[in-house]
Amino acid sequence: MILFPAIDLKDGQCVRLKLGDMEQATVYNADPAAQAKTFEEQGFEWLHVVDLNGAFAGESVNGAAVEAILAATKNPVQLGGGIRTLADIEGWLEKGLARVILGTVAVRDPDLVKQACREFPGKVAVGIDAKGGKVAVEGWAEASELGAIELAQKFEGAGVAAIIYTDIDRDGILAGINWEATIELADAVSIPVIASGGLASIADIVRMTMPDAKKLEGAISGRALYDGRIDPREALAILRGDLKLSPGLFEERL
Repeated sequence: MILFPAIDLKDGQCVRLKLGDMEQATVYNADPAAQAKTFEEQGFEWLHVVDLNGAFAGESVNGAAVEAILAATKNPVQLGGGIRTLADIEGWLEKGLARVILGTVAVRDPDLVKQACREFPGKVAVGIDAKGGKVAVEGWAEASELGAIELAQKFEGAGVAAIIYTDIDRDGILAGINWEATIELADAVSIPVIASGGLASIADIVRMTMPDAKKLEGAISGRALYDGRIDPREALAILRGDLKLSPGLFEERL
């Protein structure tokens, strides 16, 4: 079970948005590369990066910041936001990304995603961002009529490395992961699912260890880490099984 620390990039800085609103951005670090190094030193083994400006623009905007992150950390990095073409995918993988995350293009051109999976096996993830169960695109600025499960099932057998499922209604407000919808999605496909949006406290970390959640690949944490609501070493110890919680402590944390 992987806990992915998140670096969301806006205007070259590490920020967190509230409900995906670019006007409600809190800057946590002006040096994203330094933040990436800090996460590595804290014991995290992966990094989740999003080019927020790129998601709206439909092309890479914070490329220099992403390249600085890649140079600063030895951890594998997955990147989403503005990646819309095979050339984009190839270019980023050549620069050292472990995998790219395709969101808008997964809705607009699912055949391109499938082609990318064939050409770059194990390197392509699909980002499904849902509001009220319906998929949103273009940096969450546009809603579609496509259901999250319906979209996920389009990629069964295509070789997608993972699905990152974000509940927009919970993102950035520390409301807790939408475990019901996330696990429902994971049950509907054979593709590994990563939970995103709203991870709030150590209670969500404990929830990741429950039997019905163990089918997930992991979860993404942003604001809860930056605000100090989650202690990285404690969280990682719980996920490794090194820290056993007594029933009383378990109930207290939930």
